[in-house]
Amino acid sequence: MIRTLLIEAALFLTPFVIYGAILMATRGSLVPANWSARAVLVCALAAVALMALGLFVFEADKGAPPGSRYVPAQMKDGVFVPGRYE
Repeated sequence: MIRTLLIEAALFLTPFVIYGAILMATRGSLVPANWSARAVLVCALAAVALMALGLFVFEADKGAPPGSRYVPAQMKDGVFVPGRYE
């Protein structure tokens, strides 16, 4: 669980860090006055898109492993057959 939260936090912060690096390279400062509202909005939208993509990519394959289908307990011909994995 903590790994998923850390991955999502890193994906969210990535656009802001990249924009900050661009500001440092071009203007030499991270003064809040240099952060335009449009740039912050674009970073926020990119962050949400990265988080959604990350959730899809990292969590999509967490199904049951092959060969581990559960068959519930049942009665067959008057005999109780306990539940099992196949």
